[in-house]
Amino acid sequence: MSIRRIVFWSHLVVGVTAGLIIALLSITGVLLTYERQILGMAEARLSPAAMSGEAMTADELGRIAGETAGQASRSLIYHRDPARPVEINAGRGRTTLINPYSGETIETAAGPARDFFGAVTSLHRYLAMSGESRATGKAITGAANLAFLFILVSGFYLWWPKAWRWSFVKLNLLFRGNLPNAKARDYNWHHVFGIWALVPLLAVVISGVVISYPWAASLVERTYGDGPAALAAPTDSSDAAAASPAPPAPGPAASLQAMLDTAREIDANWRTIAIALPATPQAPLVELTVDTGNGAQYDRKRLLTFDHHDGSLLTDVIAAQTQTPARRARIYLRFLHTGEVYGWWGQTLAGLGSLAALFLAWTGLALAWRRLVIPAWRRRTQ
Repeated sequence: MSIRRIVFWSHLVVGVTAGLIIALLSITGVLLTYERQILGMAEARLSPAAMSGEAMTADELGRIAGETAGQASRSLIYHRDPARPVEINAGRGRTTLINPYSGETIETAAGPARDFFGAVTSLHRYLAMSGESRATGKAITGAANLAFLFILVSGFYLWWPKAWRWSFVKLNLLFRGNLPNAKARDYNWHHVFGIWALVPLLAVVISGVVISYPWAASLVERTYGDGPAALAAPTDSSDAAAASPAPPAPGPAASLQAMLDTAREIDANWRTIAIALPATPQAPLVELTVDTGNGAQYDRKRLLTFDHHDGSLLTDVIAAQTQTPARRARIYLRFLHTGEVYGWWGQTLAGLGSLAALFLAWTGLALAWRRLVIPAWRRRTQ
């Protein structure tokens, strides 16, 4: 048996085995394409009447955050849109919206949308399994993603022609009309969707493998020369000392509002500013994150460190520069999976790739059905 034939049958068997899960991942991937934008549009907006009067300071809102979130790590998140409420974030899934003019809590209008995307995400990652069964669901979706990587690579190998001729290009790169039957249509669509969506699908699938498997994440770390110790702390003690100035003597806390105003002046293109509220009045430093991107573009975040007692700006660095190369690569791959690292057009390519993957699964299973099941059924009935 030739190598090409071995690859073909391996491609077919793996595709049939993982086809339905790949189709499910594709559907949920399409539904999650514009999650960030849809949630942003669905979030509550302040009415003109609610925006009357003088806005409360960050210090006043910080005290409200302390009452709301207790001793949890808290941050205030300001949006560029003046009609967006200030967010009090106390960890994943614990966000409270506050009217910065009155200090009143606002019910989010994005509740149903968040519930919907939460359910779709659970289906995409864990097959909607919960509790201890989540590990099983994650293992299945991870294996299907890895199988899809093999399908893409082997499919490209099978697609590559021995000789480039216009007849081949017309047959395998362009949609054809007036095809004689459904089998010919599925064959044409399988090749066209596969080749045109190959690059975005490889980006989505390879990044998905890194997200799913510790061995793949470790491979990224070794590629960049980093290990667990490198990720946990700076590799050079002098760099660590420079990045963390000596804490000043305790004293009165400086104004958070003044720090916020400084952050707004430093980068006029800011979209959100997050203030990591100090745990105690004696905390020496306050960190503000200025984001000029969509929240997923790490190289568009600036980390400002202020002295908590005199309000002076101590450091101003790109947030990505505070991470090791391996950590930056893993963050990049995390948001490459959704396309968000390249903004809305990256999300669009990832979504179109997921849609193409759905057609690949459908046409592949249909071709396998005609090749394997129908002939066997005919032999049995004869």
